[in-house]
Amino acid sequence: MKKWIIIFLMTCSLQVSAQEKIVITEDDYSNSRIEMADIMRSEGKIYVLVGVIVLIFGGITAYVINTDRKVAKLEKLIKEES
Repeated sequence: MKKWIIIFLMTCSLQVSAQEKIVITEDDYSNSRIEMADIMRSEGKIYVLVGVIVLIFGGITAYVINTDRKVAKLEKLIKEES
């Protein structure tokens, strides 16, 4: 059954096509404006975005530090029992 599912999914994936190719011009290479950032900055939303990113990285950092402390405590406990 697994083989048939894999074969079916592989044949379906052959029919999927990626995005159409976009022609890159010289203007694309010299473009120094980032329209999305300019719009977000003008509306004041860029600061919300930066705040959310800082909160996410802060949460990940706190989680990693907390996990490291727990692992260190467990390693110390294992060494004491041995």
